Amino acid sequence: MLNVLERMNFKTPTPVQHQAIPLALEGKDIVGIAQTGTGKTMAFGIPTIQRIAADGGQALVLVPTRELALQVAEALDPVLQSFQLNRVVLIGGVKQTMQVSVLKQNPSMIIATPGRLLDLLYQGILGLEKISVLILDEADRMFDMGFAPQINDVIKCLTGPRQTLLFSATM
Repeated sequence: MLNVLERMNFKTPTPVQHQAIPLALEGKDIVGIAQTGTGKTMAFGIPTIQRIAADGGQALVLVPTRELALQVAEALDPVLQSFQLNRVVLIGGVKQTMQVSVLKQNPSMIIATPGRLLDLLYQGILGLEKISVLILDEADRMFDMGFAPQINDVIKCLTGPRQTLLFSATM
């Protein structure tokens, strides 16, 4: 991981990364609060990718909007690719066909909005039994947007032990 970060020209962690990454690497659950633009995505992405690369399993990143899902994927892609890990972005407003074909490849990371994730769960296309890390990114916005019932439904579908990382800019 250090070699990957060096190639990506990461020199010094931001305060949220400095505090969150060691705790996440220990497997602890985290609530991280930091302003937008402070590196929260890498604060949860680096330890999650390291854990998935070492131990297998899958990570689920829940986000409130399509735009944020795509931003998270773009930010984490270089690290995922360095470990030969794949991901899928599950968002509404696009056809499910491509998303379903990527799901069949058993992605290491699922980045999703709650609505599309639940659609695929209820259709029996997706299962969450391999999820070992749950990340709620911009959790406060998801709750403000009324996603609490959907998030609870997703959590009920997580059957095994897991680490939970919750990040917010304004909580």
